[in-house]
Amino acid sequence: MPVLACFKSKILYKLKFIFGPSAVPALDLVDQCSVTRLSSPSGRTVYQVLGSSGKLYTCYSSCHFCTCPAFGFSVLQKSESLLCKHILAVYLSQAMGACQELTVSEEQLTSILLAEEEDEG
Repeated sequence: MPVLACFKSKILYKLKFIFGPSAVPALDLVDQCSVTRLSSPSGRTVYQVLGSSGKLYTCYSSCHFCTCPAFGFSVLQKSESLLCKHILAVYLSQAMGACQELTVSEEQLTSILLAEEEDEG
């Protein structure tokens, strides 16, 4: 096995060991450039991840939260996981420098956050 392939295999194994079944789907999301960092002129940031189902989820890395149903169920209600694949994809894309960047106005960011609140309520 070539050295680089062996190195990648070891990293993948470690990610799967630490993060469980979320690791590979999260890497797929990063590979598909599904993570976008939205930032406003005031410095507020939020991440949006296009999930494998085609739905857009909002993630807050500063407080470790995602709007997907899996986060609400597996992380918050059942405490079965530390994070969902979307949050892990955000962290991995940050570490790999693979995050899309989009600057939005304060009004646009507020609209995105309010739309998420309405979807949840």
